[in-house]
Amino acid sequence: MSDYYQPLMEFMKSLPADDQVVLVGHSAGGISISVAMERFPEKVSVGAFVASFMHGHDLNLATVYRKFSGVESSMDARHRYEEGQDKPPTSFHWGPEQMQSKLYNLSPPEDLTLATMLVRPHSSYYHDEAGLVNDTALTKENYGSVRRVYVVVEDDCMVKEEFQRWLIENNPVDEVKVISGVDHMVMFSKPQELSSCLLGLAEK
Repeated sequence: MSDYYQPLMEFMKSLPADDQVVLVGHSAGGISISVAMERFPEKVSVGAFVASFMHGHDLNLATVYRKFSGVESSMDARHRYEEGQDKPPTSFHWGPEQMQSKLYNLSPPEDLTLATMLVRPHSSYYHDEAGLVNDTALTKENYGSVRRVYVVVEDDCMVKEEFQRWLIENNPVDEVKVISGVDHMVMFSKPQELSSCLLGLAEK
């Protein structure tokens, strides 16, 4: 997991001590910005979670993963079991059917076409639960001191609204925004609405 968020950590380190940024995490990107908020709380003015995973100091990431895996079908995604079939998968590869029906169902067709051409295997970090929890541990003193906003994507077929609301209920945020009529890839299906929402958060 640390390999996934390390580029963001390097960026945060490079910022001048008196600079602050707005961090936006979409989907699994919520994990990365959470770790950045923990390690560099003084450099983050607000963390915005857009249809994303959002763990906390009282809600570890392993619990979040278990909840998510219990409500979503993998459809035609391909899994690899490098540690044995009796263990959780070590990686997965999005299938075209899943991408079309769950991720890009309301996005322009050219975005779906490009995505299916560029898709590549992705590590299933939850196969190492102890390492996952350790690498992403958060505290109330650091992570909890940063303002957080969750942007609920109501019509998301992948990270469904029910799951998003569960995250908010179990890890309360300072503000909740809602965007309707979009798919999981909200930056493609309604880019102007998402941009307007994020600019509004940055200006507060």
